[in-house]
Amino acid sequence: MDQGREKILMKQFGENLKKIRNERKLSVRGLADLADMDYTNISNIENGQSNPSMTTIIFLAEALQVDPKELLQFNK
Repeated sequence: MDQGREKILMKQFGENLKKIRNERKLSVRGLADLADMDYTNISNIENGQSNPSMTTIIFLAEALQVDPKELLQFNK
């Protein structure tokens, strides 16, 4: 697996998550509460430091009330 590409995709996913979270006027802690996750995990994802699992993506999408594919729509 191309680690450089993986880092780019993680960063883009994090930026997209943050954009959608901000559109919903949620803090990191607010989203963490809704998704039943630790806020540091969300912070790490938003900062491109963590590669979320499919389950995590679904939990975040449910908390944000969006289709999971909306979280995955970003420049490749």
